[in-house]
Amino acid sequence: MAASTSRQPHQVPLPTSPQKPVKPGKKIASRKGKGKENLMAAEHAPTAATSDIHSLESESNWEWSSLTEPSASRVPPIFTQDGSYFFSLVASSVKVHSVATGQVVSTLSAPKPTNSATSSDQLTAAILNPHNAFQLITGSLDGRMVIWDFLEATPLQVVDIGQPIHHICAHKLWKDTVFVAASRLGKKNKTSGIDDNAAVLRVSLKPLNETTKSAEIFPVGKTRFPTGLTLSPSGAWLIATAGHKVYVAASSSLAAGFIKYVSPERLTCLAFHPTDEYFATGDEKGNVRLWYCLNDGLRVGVRGVEKKTQTTTLHWHAHAVSSLAFTPNGAYLLSGGEESVLVIWQLHTGKKEFVPRVGAPINTVSVVKSEGEEEYLLGLADASYLFISSGSLKVSRSYSQIKLEPAVPHGSSSRHKATPLATHSLSSTLILPSSHPSSLQIYSPSSSRLISELEVSPSNRVSRRDEKIIVPSCVEHAVISPSGEWLATIDVRKADDGFRDEIYLKIWLWDQKGGRWTLNTRIDRPHALHNVTCLAFSPLSKNCLSYLVTTGDDGNVKTWGLRSVKSKGMTEQFWVTRSTFGFRSEQPRSATWSRDGSLLAVVFGPHVALYHPVTNVLCQTLASSESELIKSAHFIGKEARYLALVGDHNVTLWDLLSHSGKLFRLYNTLMTINQLVPQPETNKFAIFHDSSNQELPKTRVSIFRPLSSTPVANHTIPFRLRNMCLYPFSRKPSNYVFVGITDDWGAVLFGDDAKSAKEEGSKATKFVTSSASAKRSLFRDIFGKSAFADQPMVPTGVGGASSQANGKAAMDVFEAPVYLMPALEHLFEPLMGTFLRPRLDDAPIHVAREEDDIEMEGDTADSVETRTESSRVVNQEEIDTLVKIFKKHSVKCRTTVPTNGHSTHALKPSSSMTIRHIVTNATSPNAHAPKQGVVLPRNVLGDKPQTKPTSPTTLTNGRKRKKSIA
Repeated sequence: MAASTSRQPHQVPLPTSPQKPVKPGKKIASRKGKGKENLMAAEHAPTAATSDIHSLESESNWEWSSLTEPSASRVPPIFTQDGSYFFSLVASSVKVHSVATGQVVSTLSAPKPTNSATSSDQLTAAILNPHNAFQLITGSLDGRMVIWDFLEATPLQVVDIGQPIHHICAHKLWKDTVFVAASRLGKKNKTSGIDDNAAVLRVSLKPLNETTKSAEIFPVGKTRFPTGLTLSPSGAWLIATAGHKVYVAASSSLAAGFIKYVSPERLTCLAFHPTDEYFATGDEKGNVRLWYCLNDGLRVGVRGVEKKTQTTTLHWHAHAVSSLAFTPNGAYLLSGGEESVLVIWQLHTGKKEFVPRVGAPINTVSVVKSEGEEEYLLGLADASYLFISSGSLKVSRSYSQIKLEPAVPHGSSSRHKATPLATHSLSSTLILPSSHPSSLQIYSPSSSRLISELEVSPSNRVSRRDEKIIVPSCVEHAVISPSGEWLATIDVRKADDGFRDEIYLKIWLWDQKGGRWTLNTRIDRPHALHNVTCLAFSPLSKNCLSYLVTTGDDGNVKTWGLRSVKSKGMTEQFWVTRSTFGFRSEQPRSATWSRDGSLLAVVFGPHVALYHPVTNVLCQTLASSESELIKSAHFIGKEARYLALVGDHNVTLWDLLSHSGKLFRLYNTLMTINQLVPQPETNKFAIFHDSSNQELPKTRVSIFRPLSSTPVANHTIPFRLRNMCLYPFSRKPSNYVFVGITDDWGAVLFGDDAKSAKEEGSKATKFVTSSASAKRSLFRDIFGKSAFADQPMVPTGVGGASSQANGKAAMDVFEAPVYLMPALEHLFEPLMGTFLRPRLDDAPIHVAREEDDIEMEGDTADSVETRTESSRVVNQEEIDTLVKIFKKHSVKCRTTVPTNGHSTHALKPSSSMTIRHIVTNATSPNAHAPKQGVVLPRNVLGDKPQTKPTSPTTLTNGRKRKKSIA
């Protein structure tokens, strides 16, 4: 058995640190002492020594990119006129989303302001230009309004009013004019310091003398900080909400100012009825009020009047109402808030319906009617979007990337809150904390898609009770084994209302076929009622089994092993306790494995104990300088020759092979060491420091090599980190690339090559939309567009699969009940166009008779080129010929066709029958039907004729073959 040894740093001499070459005439960076003597005497005065970590000469800004949006927008999305796209405001840019797919098709980024003193260029409002449906008007906190041509993705005009903009509204009655709710500069509240003074302005969109300044700014009235601004659909009334008041002004007499109506609670949102002259407001106590104060008896012309009026109150929400929206017909009112429940109010009856458990607090509610169906779009606090079907009141689809941490009180914003973060090599995904603390989200950086969400601790996602915060279960640790096969998590629920703490260790197995994690083992209270401080899987090794080690506040270190049991011809695997040990009554803080799995290092206060993982024999004991508490220990290098001991302000490096006690100390008295991350492929390691400047948060990263106190490089990133780890999916393994969770719960990549995969639509891109597009109908959904509709593109290839798919879709018509189907005379012609193949417009028509040979296509592999010209005119002779063919072969007699147990009758032949799908038309919009020829089946509807059957008649071009004999 190996003997235990303990060595202190002061027992061995420090190696001489290499001097940094200095160019002639260049001053050396300032130190506490001058020259080489103080550098050599660092061991004698560690508190006063300062290494080259402080050097700012070589410091550089490290490249970084964000994987998440900065925040979830509280501005309701704006839909295009045809409902195909919607605009969402994200920081200083506008994201253009497709309603059908949810993908970002374009990003509009406003030009940077010329005034560098502006505090923020965040977008706060957006509307469509009422005089041009293809223009978008945005407003921002820097006082600028930008008019966009969103089809071309170019800014057309910039109008500057010099005041932070919060809301914008416009109407067709006011050309080149918008109404703006803006803050008044220099008018902050003296007691609270909050910007609570604003004004409503009428602003002209015409610039003044070729500048960005508006030609006219007319003040309508003063308000508190605005929470809503809107114009009535008729344009007769201008409504604003702020504080406890509603501000009403007649647009015909804006000079008279506002009439104020008092609300008992602070107002949070505003919406105007689409047809009637009344509006709705929501307040911070969860009340929804309908205001009927707009009538002929309203006192107009008296400035600053405060009145009370009768309102209708709708109350269900327990907390503040965040957003309101009326349906287009005005029959329903939608409301959402912190409860994560969409409430649908029927205004005439007062009844309500609910869409519960949408996943996160609701920030915005919008209504869109796309392709004939009305849907509700919810913008959630975790930056995801949900579409709710108005018919079924169920989620039809949802779009999200990385879900953001919702605002307090749903999660603690404390920086010391445990933040799980891991990378999975088998699926090339990241394991990140989700918007609810009891879940983890799985994100693919390569595709920029949220793959799934893992609910580690199933729980009811409820809001707070009154003002008391409900503490949910929280996932504190998540570690993946080096093989990628196992995931270990720790979820904790703190004691509440007489219940004890709940702590669970859960080990999940990766299902390669299903592509998901499945729960394999659950261990209740792995360290009794004490917290688990560390989880670590043993690395891959041919000679060692797979182990999991945990450390807890109970002073124990536990190792867990995998056990296999065969039962009924099946092998079941699960994890069990293998061993438990401690060290000198010290509490373990962290544990780490050597790269080959031959050593286990556990931190106990000021000591680090090295164990043999199979026998649990204590091999060696190390200590830090001056008995300072050690936060973590890390093996450095490919061979794990060095062991780095990390304290609050120093790093001690031990040489484990020479046993000579070689070490060096790195001191930094201004910054606190946050974490040390070694790079397995090289001998380098990175030390993360927190900035001492609280007003300017940043993190400094210093790269070192063993046995050198001089950093290889110094970098800074403009944010602080909750947790970080190496990013294994970079293009160059030798580069230092990290993924981290910032203080504001954003996910970022930073390092030597931190360019993330560019998402489609991340730049300004032209796209096509039309406000005058044809309305969708059930008939169009079944049979497609009209054959004579204009189409910009025609497929150039021939494919039988598309034709079969069309035919199958058309046959689905007969699966509907008969009483829901149109008359058969309306179905016949479109149905023929689905089954028959239109021929090319440059191919001659050959009418085949029964005694003639039938020509067919020669080589199906040859592509047939189509032309988009439609200059050919079908003559009357061709029409008569085809009419005769239909009379003889298709609808020769009256037949009965069964449809779901009912009978219907085929059409009688008529000379006036339209044959639009038979006559060749090169501009036919049927993109799925091959343009190869016309095939006329013997029996179009599939029924058996009452007369003697005849052989099929086929009209095709190509080689000759003998006709088939019936």
